[in-house]
Amino acid sequence: MGQRRRRASNDQCHCICRTLIDGTDHNMEPISTRDREIVRQRARLQRDYADAPQNEIILKKWRAQAEGHRESPPVRLLFSNFCHEVITPRLQCEGAQARELEGALLSTLVGRELFDDDTPVSPTFDMTWRTHVHPFGLASSITRAGGVNAQGFHIDPVIHDLAAEIDTLRGGSFGVDREATARQCELVEDLFGDILPVRMVMGALPGGATNPLVHLMGMEAYYIAMFDCPDAVHAAMEMATQVYERYYDFLEEEALLLPTNGLSPLAQESFAFTDELPSDKVTRTTQCWGFLESQETTAVSADTFGEFVFPYQQRLVDRFGLLSYGCCERVDAIWPNYLSTWATLRKLSVAPFNDEPCIGEFLRGSRVVYYCKPRAEFVTCDGPLNDEAITAYFKGVCEAASGCLFEIAQREVGTIFGDFERGRHYVRVAKEAVDSYWRP
Repeated sequence: MGQRRRRASNDQCHCICRTLIDGTDHNMEPISTRDREIVRQRARLQRDYADAPQNEIILKKWRAQAEGHRESPPVRLLFSNFCHEVITPRLQCEGAQARELEGALLSTLVGRELFDDDTPVSPTFDMTWRTHVHPFGLASSITRAGGVNAQGFHIDPVIHDLAAEIDTLRGGSFGVDREATARQCELVEDLFGDILPVRMVMGALPGGATNPLVHLMGMEAYYIAMFDCPDAVHAAMEMATQVYERYYDFLEEEALLLPTNGLSPLAQESFAFTDELPSDKVTRTTQCWGFLESQETTAVSADTFGEFVFPYQQRLVDRFGLLSYGCCERVDAIWPNYLSTWATLRKLSVAPFNDEPCIGEFLRGSRVVYYCKPRAEFVTCDGPLNDEAITAYFKGVCEAASGCLFEIAQREVGTIFGDFERGRHYVRVAKEAVDSYWRP
């Protein structure tokens, strides 16, 4: 098994937005009069989209999903892998900090402005606390593929013998930079707070352990370790789980928790709409969404997942109010004995590697959203779009998800060849297929 993987982790999503939320503040460099006006124009555009009647129509779709009603499902084309086509070329600001702010504003509108999809738009500028959590004490070493916008990378192991080097993993950490958060908030309020007031939001609570572990030792070594030194794998998972548990305690004790509801970010580039969690003040992690996945164990048996991953995930699930689960892994095999036991599971990522009709049977009539991530080649293949092939594919997807709470998010798209109309047309064909073939 190789050590190459297409995506590092879910943390690479929202590439422009996260620069604003988690990136450097460039020493709060002055923003020129020219850049200031450009940013304010972008803010006005977002406010216009937020106040438009179409936004309310889209919000109704999300609210229906949140209440468990099987109505018109949202369809979206996500751009996290091709920001260089939809954000970078449209930046007009010159200063680094102004460009980050402009990019964040532009990113909120890509779905609506360029693709006419079902991305809701907020009348606020959303920010998070600058918190961090690292489950292990070592940093990974990654070699990126050549090319400015290349997605591929190679893991350069820093752990070569897990059993012998297990103690080097100790020292996981977490924290918050309150000062940087406050400075950024003050800057945004001064620049365009009269147009888009700052709103503090929080994403789903993180808890991934297999991804950071594989990034330290490589996929092949990780799989071999489950056979050669299972106790060391368990020890590593225990370390990571304890760090996350302490991180959740920290968030509670430091009053850093925020509602994860409504038009707030949820993992996998979705949204946190629900009628089961508070929309105002929260004080415990059990009032919030959490997110877990284990792409790295997709090729092991269900029993092996049950031995090395599930018990540690269970402890974290116990700390969440609701759970969103999965990234690109297969979940059909681990559903019957494991995922189905989580009463708080509300969103399940269904990548095309799954037996999709089987997943539909599992979720039909439940409160768990069938979060569909369609195959990407229909939009990324060179040449004109094949409407007939796209429709035939989505027909199968829609039939599999009929009777389920349903949401389509076209992820894993590396390029639309800089052609915005291509993205818009693809969304239109997908929506027409949903209207024709999905049944509530």
